[in-house]
Amino acid sequence: MSQSIGTRRQLAALSAPAVAFTVLMIAFPFAYTLWLSLQDVQLGGHPRFAGVGNYAQLVQDAEFWNGLKITFGLYALSLVLQLVLGTWIAMLLHGARKLSGLVRTLMISPFVLPPVVVGMMWLVILDPAIGAANWLLLKAGLPRSDWLASPAWVIPTVAMIDTWQWTPYVALIVLGGLQSLPPNVYEAAQIDGASRARIFRRITLPLLLPTLVTAAILRSVDLLRFFDIIYITTQGGPGNASNTLNIYGFRKGFEFFEIGYASALMITLSTIVFGAVLVLTQARKRVAW
Repeated sequence: MSQSIGTRRQLAALSAPAVAFTVLMIAFPFAYTLWLSLQDVQLGGHPRFAGVGNYAQLVQDAEFWNGLKITFGLYALSLVLQLVLGTWIAMLLHGARKLSGLVRTLMISPFVLPPVVVGMMWLVILDPAIGAANWLLLKAGLPRSDWLASPAWVIPTVAMIDTWQWTPYVALIVLGGLQSLPPNVYEAAQIDGASRARIFRRITLPLLLPTLVTAAILRSVDLLRFFDIIYITTQGGPGNASNTLNIYGFRKGFEFFEIGYASALMITLSTIVFGAVLVLTQARKRVAW
């Protein structure tokens, strides 16, 4: 009995630094932001308790609802594109035998680039006057596009940039799932004369669902709090066409110095992220069964 108690104490002592780090780096900032969201406070001022006043203001704020719509629109478009293209690329790589290692190495390069580099690179490519994108459109006999300067095209363009950067990441996850699938199922399907489309629809896709949901969870966390590329390329513009909740909260906090209201925005966004991850995690458990 004493030996068991001693072992538990040793395990507790070994895990104490990790627990302390988690509390200091995650729990404390979140709790402090939650406390700020309940205060009426300007940057540099003294906080006054406001209760749920900041959250009540959110409900009446048209910019909040606009940012929520843009956040979910960008999230849905980017996630669908990345899952579909990532699965397609993974299937190609899984069937390829030559230069597969070199291709995988090249695929890693987009999502290891710093966001500043990615944002500045695409700003130059999509420049309406001198960018290569419009030059290619003109060569193909198509009209120019304003890309990031167009209210109608800014969200699809930002989604395209994020898809370019993170589709290889999804492809590598899906490729790992493909390589773990049992080959005897495919051999039996081929013996029965099933076509490739039927094999993909009836065998590959159902078996890959847990992997696809895992990729969706990982990308959902990033996409719902998408900030860096938008801030570098558009800063929420033109107008408010790309003003996601993250951008709106940043502007409220660091441009208008409304720290309490910005904290309420961030707590709301964090709740949305946690909710999306919880729903997708439960979905993964169901498809895994």
